[in-house]
Amino acid sequence: MTATVSANRKGDRRERELVNALDDAGFAVMRAPASGSATERELPDVLAGNGDTFYAIEAKSSAGDPIYLSGEEVEALLFFARNFGAKARIAVRFDREDWYFFHPGDLYTTDAGSYRVKKEKALAEGTDFPEFVGETEKVTLEEVATDPDEERREVLEAVRDGHMSVEDALDVL
Repeated sequence: MTATVSANRKGDRRERELVNALDDAGFAVMRAPASGSATERELPDVLAGNGDTFYAIEAKSSAGDPIYLSGEEVEALLFFARNFGAKARIAVRFDREDWYFFHPGDLYTTDAGSYRVKKEKALAEGTDFPEFVGETEKVTLEEVATDPDEERREVLEAVRDGHMSVEDALDVL
């Protein structure tokens, strides 16, 4: 089996994993079986909606290297999402990490017109799965700075600065 076939199977498995997670979170969801090179029409990998919000999602995964999307992939996603009435999102997953979501406009654009997501950016700036499906809401340090709970702010700063893991912070909070 070639590396490309193996990578495609892994990508398919990751897409199915995302579909199942969205389904478990209460979304009506489907994986576009003709996404990629199987059709002349450019379709997103996943369509999902919960009655209030609808998403057209391009899903990408990587062992740890940066994830690249061509300008054509992103343009096709934006075109489809606009015509379908959905929000365009790029979902990225790095090995041993959860899914993170981005609006295409929030991604780094290379000089060649491609889009790139590094693992560090996904972890620091991406919308994690619980926030994406509405289970949690991201709170910034500026918002917490007005909170009278000084310990909470200190814990969040420790996570930001890399002195405490998210799991340890959750235990403390």
